[in-house]
Amino acid sequence: MARFDVVVVGAGFAGMYALHSLRERGFSVRVVERAADVGGTWYWNRYPGARCDVPSIYYSYSFSEELQQEWVWSERFAAQPEILAYLNHVADRFDLRRDIAFNTDVLAATYREVTRDWLVEVEDGEPLEATYLITAVGCLSTSSVPAIPGLETFEGPVHHTGQWPHDPIDLAGKRVAVIGTGSSGIQLIPEVAKVAGHLTVFQRTPHFAVPAQNRPLGGDELVEAKSRYSELRESCRKASTGTIVFPSTGKKAREVDEPERRQALDARWTYGAGSIVSTFADTLLDADANEVTAEYVRERIRSIVRDPDVAERLTPRDNPIGGKRICLDTNYYDTYNRSNVELVDVRKDPIAEITINGVRTQSESRAYDVLLFATGFDAMSGPLLRLNIKGRGGQALADAWEAGPRTYLGVAVAGFPNMFTVTGPGSPSVLSNMVTSIEQHVEWIVEMLENLRAQGKRIAEADAAAQDEWVEHVNQVASRSLMMTANSWYLGANIPGKPRVFMPYLGGVGAYRETCERIAAAGYEGFNLDD
Repeated sequence: MARFDVVVVGAGFAGMYALHSLRERGFSVRVVERAADVGGTWYWNRYPGARCDVPSIYYSYSFSEELQQEWVWSERFAAQPEILAYLNHVADRFDLRRDIAFNTDVLAATYREVTRDWLVEVEDGEPLEATYLITAVGCLSTSSVPAIPGLETFEGPVHHTGQWPHDPIDLAGKRVAVIGTGSSGIQLIPEVAKVAGHLTVFQRTPHFAVPAQNRPLGGDELVEAKSRYSELRESCRKASTGTIVFPSTGKKAREVDEPERRQALDARWTYGAGSIVSTFADTLLDADANEVTAEYVRERIRSIVRDPDVAERLTPRDNPIGGKRICLDTNYYDTYNRSNVELVDVRKDPIAEITINGVRTQSESRAYDVLLFATGFDAMSGPLLRLNIKGRGGQALADAWEAGPRTYLGVAVAGFPNMFTVTGPGSPSVLSNMVTSIEQHVEWIVEMLENLRAQGKRIAEADAAAQDEWVEHVNQVASRSLMMTANSWYLGANIPGKPRVFMPYLGGVGAYRETCERIAAAGYEGFNLDD
């Protein structure tokens, strides 16, 4: 049985940086990864149109100046192949693969109170022992496929965006159904429409999408960014979202007249990305203010989609803008002007079953050659619960989180000593530039382990009372936002039976970093440390 100081689960952005950081500080590390190579999210999500919604010059590591200077991004918002190529470059440059066990799925991770360590059982391999367990499994890595009757009977190919095949799928001239219109669907649908003979989109809930305004990165722009990387990265670390966005007007929506409001919203629509939500200071705090921006985007949808009935079906009315993830649009709405694209509103005409050759709604049956699911993920808590983690007294994490995830800082869980979660529930995570948040978490965790080693201590466990206080704080901050009113995956609303708990921390990356630094400076206040 192999023994290590640390076992890290996952080899995406978080796991790779954890491995590099721990190894640099003399810890013995083994990373276990269920995929055949590095990449995490970007290994699995290979669907046509897959692209990051954070500018590439910020959606990248900052820990190595040489890495920052040598890598050349080709687009403002990098596509999946380029991001995966970047991560492969990082793995090669820092010789990371030698400490990663690929094609290795974790069956269980159990804290052993007698030996005060973790036993990690893996499929088709020897168990691993480690003093510390770090989960770097990502927030969106457990795909969710709805339990539609008859799905197993469909005779054609069925694919989920989060588990896309490595080999290209032949969709040319085919009858294709896409089920789901969240972020992945909005990226996938325009690409499928270009090649499919006929595409039917099954939509339950329309989403707000704003133009990505993606473009090639010019040489001068890259040179300028690289010359200021230190300054730009520091701004990201202090920013609420962990990245640099079009600044807010700082005004309330109803404090300015209509021409000024329109000018401000037009500027952000032209700029692209999700900064339209932060145009006014009260967009996510006041329903009346939110309606100003929401109606602006609805008007834009109506101006793009030529069929008024289709435009109305694509227009969100049940959720505040920003209550769900803002999606970046690359010809999404315009796709519905194509003659080979059909939109089905499954609220009005629900899917009754999947048949051997298609989909039957309550009103009619349609035949398809291929089914594509863009139905999202069991977010944040789902990837952790699938690891079958057990802490003190054999308590399963699933039982500890029966009423929803509870953590201290999104980093640790009471009752699970020496286990650390990178960008876990209760941290800014999915509401931020994930790479900024990942680097902050990894650096904080590794510094803590160094501190324990220097003090001759072995155990660090979140205090239950400190955890309760943090959970209450996370809930209080969320309660002030309109995001609590949307049926989003932030709340687990997309998973039947999942507890409705707002999982990410809305306090902002900069403020969260300051809190973590204060806690570390106070001797890791809120943790019980033991020899």
